Amino acid sequence: MERTRLDFDRYFEVVMETEEAQAAEMTVDPGRRVGGPENYHADSDQWLFVASGTGLVTVDGATERVDAGDLVRIEAGERHGIENDGEAPLETVNFYTPPR
Repeated sequence: MERTRLDFDRYFEVVMETEEAQAAEMTVDPGRRVGGPENYHADSDQWLFVASGTGLVTVDGATERVDAGDLVRIEAGERHGIENDGEAPLETVNFYTPPR
């Protein structure tokens, strides 16, 4: 067993990794946007779990609101970005399969 604690104290940090998957925590500050039309992972799916906060996720031009408790799967090759349009930090846990 391997265990770690998530503290969301920086923008992006890989917190655990194996040959098959990678886990990272990400904090997007209010008013900040990350990723965008040129951001994609050619060979990895990204599973994004919203731990707290709200925001907008855009995948291949389609935008949807996300809230705490939502899980989004972004397939390999899909261009994507996330924006925090709320007043509190947007904290997410991201899994990449295989690791990026």
